[in-house]
Amino acid sequence: MIRYILRKIAYGILVLLGVITIIFCIYSIKPGDPASLSGGQNTNKDIVENFNKEWGLEQSIPKRYILFLNDISPVSIHNTANDESLIFYDQEKYDGFKFISISASLCLFIKYPYLKRSYINNRNVSSIISEKLFGTAILAFSAILFASILGLILGSYTAYNNNSFSNQFSLIIAIAGMSAPSFFMASIISVVGGYYWSTSIDFPVFPLVFMLLSFILAIFIKKENWSLKVVIKSVLKGFIFGLFLWVLLITFNSIFQLKLFDTLLYSFKIFGTGLEPSGSIIQINDITGIREYRWANLILPCITLGIRPLAIILLLTKKSMEEVLSSDYIRTAKAKGLTPFSILWNHALRNSINPVITAISGWFASLLAGAVFVELIFNWDGIGSVLVNALKNDDLPVVMGITIVISVIFVALNLLTDLLYSIIDPRVILK
Repeated sequence: MIRYILRKIAYGILVLLGVITIIFCIYSIKPGDPASLSGGQNTNKDIVENFNKEWGLEQSIPKRYILFLNDISPVSIHNTANDESLIFYDQEKYDGFKFISISASLCLFIKYPYLKRSYINNRNVSSIISEKLFGTAILAFSAILFASILGLILGSYTAYNNNSFSNQFSLIIAIAGMSAPSFFMASIISVVGGYYWSTSIDFPVFPLVFMLLSFILAIFIKKENWSLKVVIKSVLKGFIFGLFLWVLLITFNSIFQLKLFDTLLYSFKIFGTGLEPSGSIIQINDITGIREYRWANLILPCITLGIRPLAIILLLTKKSMEEVLSSDYIRTAKAKGLTPFSILWNHALRNSINPVITAISGWFASLLAGAVFVELIFNWDGIGSVLVNALKNDDLPVVMGITIVISVIFVALNLLTDLLYSIIDPRVILK
């Protein structure tokens, strides 16, 4: 086990080194001058030279790369005697302690990684990321939790009832969730859930009429094998069919400007969500200046960001669960008279969860890195807006810092996922 963990950590370090190298090379050879961009219209030769000297940009690319690796490494070599040295240990920049002396002036230090300072506002990159990462982490964690719980429940249910209407309906939801881009769903959910539906919304009567008709038909036509499951299935079908016809009538009425369907398009008001179309979890009160936590602002972006992983987790759970449910020991459990919940929870889910765990861990890290559009549309105070501004302004330290943090999270989650395999499934042996 220890050898396996050490090997995975070594692989993770190589992955981080590769990511850092690629990003550093891209920003080092691409066109553009951070000094000129920072100086704006008042840029002159002296400003450019002072900027390059301050940030070490006058050095060659290989030397800058080695110095950058020395800064971000938790174990690094520094000069303690000459303050003009490029690797001088400046206590205002580094937070660590001397581990061992190499020579009279060179020492080996153990410290926190130093991600340099922003080109734009001269702030420490670590402090910028620590301020914004909380909001993005809360959003990503809530989204993956929402997607995981709902995806596991729906996937398990549809796998157990493979030929039911709920199976077909869940597949439609999954395909729609995978097909919808994040920026599109964010715009729709923000406008509908936080603007039009904030106080109240007009709900159509047409689908409710079809629900009532389906309920009556289910009772009178199928009264011999009547059950609650049959009624719920019929009512859902009636609602979906009525909703589909209602959308067609609205489309037809708006195109041809007819008044024939006004009575069919009658609606009534229902209570609203009470949510705002945009806003972050932490907001400053304009009057008192106190930081306030507004958890309600988390609902809409959480649903938006969780739609795509929900679709993936649902399909993976369904596929994996179907394979397990066809096993002999599951048929034996059914023959013994165990309840569906007991079969799914105690026997099937534990043996089919491994691919789902992989998807959950990968998607959580992806949501941390890919929540940019959702954060921008919902005006969410997270790391996405910082990354966009850094890319616009060629702010290499901020881009590199965010990339390193996200990469570390990826590596840590992969290691944690492998460890969870051995805990959940005893058949998995880590070597």
